[in-house]
Amino acid sequence: MKNNVKKECRIKYFPISFFSMILGLAGFTIAFQKAEQVLKIPLHLSSILLIITLFSFCLISIIYFIKLIKFTDDVKKEFNNPIKLSFFPTFSISLLLLSIAFLSVNPVISKFFWIFGTVIHFIFTLQILSIWIQHTKFEIKHMNPAWFIPAAGNILIPIAGVSHFLHEISWFFFSIGLFFWIILLIIFFNRIIFHTPLPEKLLPTLFILIAPPALGFISFVKLTGEVNAFSKILYFFGLFLVFLLFAQVKMFKKIKFYLSWWAYSFPLAAITIASILMFHETSITSFKYISFILFGILNFIIILLIIKTSIAISKREICIEE
Repeated sequence: MKNNVKKECRIKYFPISFFSMILGLAGFTIAFQKAEQVLKIPLHLSSILLIITLFSFCLISIIYFIKLIKFTDDVKKEFNNPIKLSFFPTFSISLLLLSIAFLSVNPVISKFFWIFGTVIHFIFTLQILSIWIQHTKFEIKHMNPAWFIPAAGNILIPIAGVSHFLHEISWFFFSIGLFFWIILLIIFFNRIIFHTPLPEKLLPTLFILIAPPALGFISFVKLTGEVNAFSKILYFFGLFLVFLLFAQVKMFKKIKFYLSWWAYSFPLAAITIASILMFHETSITSFKYISFILFGILNFIIILLIIKTSIAISKREICIEE
């Protein structure tokens, strides 16, 4: 009886940000697929990683659905929280990433994930933007890189979307994501330079800054079929952000483990995939070396995150009341 109560309590505090883990695993899976295809890495692990990612997504979705049914008020509190609100689209982005991962494996399954992911993400985008517009409680200190998540999801949609439906649909979502990314980027730098620093728990989310330009590059190449001046601007800005954040390594090393550490994973996967695509499209050897370096770092980060998360779960340091 006590064990059941404990399990229910842990589900009650199961955070929506757990879907960030799926973003990292899915990004890692796609990076592995591209590394095997383009960089000719002979490991052939992408199929196994895809199964692990799909299983993890189903497991987390089931747990959060139980929370939604049993602890509806707690889910509402999360959705009304100015910081946690932006993590809800990680569910729809997980579907979109699974769509990309299945694209070369099973186009029918890919299309299924893409349709549901796109529809749900569009609803989330409208709802979150409406809340931002009509709010009475947000302050500049609430602004953090997680606010880029809805924009990043829209930029992500064309990557598989160009294979499933009219290009105009993909252009529609790409335009939404790109312009809101630019607007949010300006607001964020105003917040971080002229206002209070980010709390330690949210510092790993700084890596989310890498995702929009990296995904923008991939989507733009998919939409236009070439690497041109604008796509290069997106790629090199994303690469610069990698250097900028790596220069803050002393700051990141001091941060104790939080679930927000998973924010390191997907943006690094995005810039790794972008670099592999840049090498594939240009055949410039430098991009091959950059791809290998980033791919190696990504492998290290994913292994570290899995170990740290497993330890935190075993010690019951996750899914506790904040």
